[in-house]
Amino acid sequence: MSYELLTAFVTFAFVASITPGPNNLMLMASGANFGWRRTVPHLLGVSLGHGFLVLVLGLGLARVFEAYPLARTLLTVPCAAYLVFLAWKIAHAAPPEQARAEGKPLTFLQAAAFQWVNPKAVYMGITAQTTYAPENGGWVGAMVIAGVFICVNIVSVNTWAMGGTQVRRWLADPFRLRVFNWTMAALLLLTLVPILAELA
Repeated sequence: MSYELLTAFVTFAFVASITPGPNNLMLMASGANFGWRRTVPHLLGVSLGHGFLVLVLGLGLARVFEAYPLARTLLTVPCAAYLVFLAWKIAHAAPPEQARAEGKPLTFLQAAAFQWVNPKAVYMGITAQTTYAPENGGWVGAMVIAGVFICVNIVSVNTWAMGGTQVRRWLADPFRLRVFNWTMAALLLLTLVPILAELA
């Protein structure tokens, strides 16, 4: 991969990873409600799970989506339902002190599995592999794209999780916490608008 292509890809990966989306909003809410330490499995699941998704896409799944658009639609339906469920969980999250005892952030495997029903993650992977992968790079090129994406993504998702922990003290007030959680839940639901618009 040329220096110019690598630079362009890193820029794309950073912008795509740092902008608000289901993963980042959930990580911010998790950081605020559970703290950074308990959110680490969640953020690692996002980065490594997405990296694996990008690799699989590079190895051929993108061609399946191009040949059978219905496959992408079938992934969108469970994604929408799961996002609604996650928004409900965020909106009804317990106060931080209570969350330490009662609540549970997403596990590594749950976060990794979520990437497969997260349209933003899928589209990011398809774009990365179809636009930035070295021509005739084969499986090595697919692995390079996935590896670079993981390195860039881990910084981005960690930023969102840390951002949640920074507002943790401010959210000690029950009313502020309620407003924050409902706002995060509403923003998460808003990420469904462009997804559902494509189905219409």
